[in-house]
Amino acid sequence: MEIKVLGTGCARCKALEQNVMNALAEMGVAANVEKVTDLNKITDYGVMMTPGLVVNNKLKVFGRVPDKEEIKKWIQEEISQ
Repeated sequence: MEIKVLGTGCARCKALEQNVMNALAEMGVAANVEKVTDLNKITDYGVMMTPGLVVNNKLKVFGRVPDKEEIKKWIQEEISQ
């Protein structure tokens, strides 16, 4: 599983990364988590407002920090496919 946290390193971006790590730990799922800070790469995903979350190359959310339960739901959806 590939997960990308899109953001320049602001507090909200760090909160999203922490929520992702907590969700993965609770689920016992192994994933490659990458922080993408390059603005050109972030906009390539169509993200105009950070933070953003990409799971298996699918943009799940941007512009807000989803809670851990919402992130777990997206991870489970990707596992099920």
